[in-house]
Amino acid sequence: MIGLIMFAVALLLLLVGFPVAFTFGGVAVFFGLLAEGPEIFSLMPHRIWSIMNNTILMAIPLFIFMGIVLQKSHLAERLLESMGFLFGKIRGGIAISTILVGALLAASTGVVGASVVAMGVISLPVMLKYRYDKRLATGTICAAGTLGQIIPPSIILIILGDVFQEPVGDLFKAALWPGLTLVVFYVGYIVIVTLMNEELAPPIELEQMTGSKQQQVFQALKAVVPPLVLIILVLGSILTGVATPTESSSVGGVGAIILAALYGRFSIRMVWESSLQTVKITAMVFAILIGATAFSMVFTYTGGDWVVEEFMLSLPGEEWGFLILSMLVIMALGFFIDFVEISYIVVPILVPIAASLGIDPIWYAILVAMNLQTSFLTPPFGFSLFYLKGVAPAEVRTTDIYYGVAPFIVLQMIVLGILVLFPQWFGFSTH
Repeated sequence: MIGLIMFAVALLLLLVGFPVAFTFGGVAVFFGLLAEGPEIFSLMPHRIWSIMNNTILMAIPLFIFMGIVLQKSHLAERLLESMGFLFGKIRGGIAISTILVGALLAASTGVVGASVVAMGVISLPVMLKYRYDKRLATGTICAAGTLGQIIPPSIILIILGDVFQEPVGDLFKAALWPGLTLVVFYVGYIVIVTLMNEELAPPIELEQMTGSKQQQVFQALKAVVPPLVLIILVLGSILTGVATPTESSSVGGVGAIILAALYGRFSIRMVWESSLQTVKITAMVFAILIGATAFSMVFTYTGGDWVVEEFMLSLPGEEWGFLILSMLVIMALGFFIDFVEISYIVVPILVPIAASLGIDPIWYAILVAMNLQTSFLTPPFGFSLFYLKGVAPAEVRTTDIYYGVAPFIVLQMIVLGILVLFPQWFGFSTH
C-alpha cells in the first residue's frame, strides 16, 4: 500500500501549497528510500537523459514562444476590437465574438493564460460598458480562453502524445472536431440565453458603433487574415503530413515574429522578453516532468500501479466502468491540481489499463484532454478564474466569475458525454 499512501501524501502537500515539482520529487525520494534504499534511483539519470532527448517535447518551448510573441504583438486586441463591433448589433454579439476570437487565439497561440488576460483586459470592460450581465461576460471570457487546451496546437496534446506514445499529429487531427464542436455549443448557448433574456446582453445601437460597415469589415479582415495564414501554415503542415509538430512549431515561432514585424511590434527587447518567459514556463514543465518521473518510478516499483489496475479491471461494466470512473477521477483532481501534474502522474497509470481493455488510445487521449480542459474552469483552483480576477474591475466579484463559468463547465461535460457515447460522430472507433 506504499504507492497509494505516497499518492495521498503528494496530493495533501499540493493542497497545502508546496511547489509541484519538488512535491513529487521529494515524496518519491522519501518513499523510495523507505521501500528499497538508494538503489531504486540507479536508473534515474537515464530517465532524465531520455526526457531531455525527447524530440516530441521539443515542440513545447517553440509553441510557447510563438504564443508569447503573438501576445506581445497585441493580436488579441486587434481581433477583439474589430470583430466585437462587427457582431455588436446582434444580441450577445460581443460575447459571440469573444468565443470566436478565443478559438482563433487557441489555434494560433495555445497559451490559455495569455488569452484569458488579453480578453479580460479588452473585452470585459466593453461588455460591462454596454450593460452585459457580469456572470455571462466573465464566464464567456474564461471559457473562450480555455479553448487553447483542446484546439491544436495545444501544449496538453503534445504532453499526452508523449504519455500515450502516440503521434502528436494524430492527436491534433483528432482534437480538431471536438474542439470546434465545443465552440458551436458555446455560441449556441449565448444565442439561446440572450434570446430568452435580452437584458443579459443587449445589442449595441448602430450610432454607438464607430466607422462605416465597409471600414469595419476591412479592419476585421486585416486583423483575422494574418493569424489565419499562420494557423494554416502550422496546422496544415502537421495535418497533411508535410512536417512534424516539432518542425511546424519552429515555423510557428518564425511566423509569429513576422506577424509582430507586420504589426510594428517587433524589437530585440520583445524577442528577449519572450524568450525569457518561454524558458521560465518550459523549465516549470520539465521540472514537473522530472519530479513526476521519479514519482511514477517509485509508485510502480512499490506495486501501486498493480493495485490500481486490479481495482479498475474489477469494476462492473469493464470498459464502461473504467471510462466512467477514470473520467470522474480526472475531473475531481482537476478541481485541485494542474493539468500537467495529472498528465504525468495519473494518466500514465490509466494508459496501460485502457490498452488492456482494448480502448482506442487516440480516442481515450482526446477524452482525457477534453476532461483536463475543465480543470482551468473549476473552482477553487481553476487557473482561468485567477487570470481573469487579476485583471477584472473591482465591481466584478469572485463569485460572479464562479457562477459565470458554471454553464460552460456543464457544456464541456455535455460535449465530453457525446464524445464518449457517440465517438463515431467524430471519426473515432472505440477499439
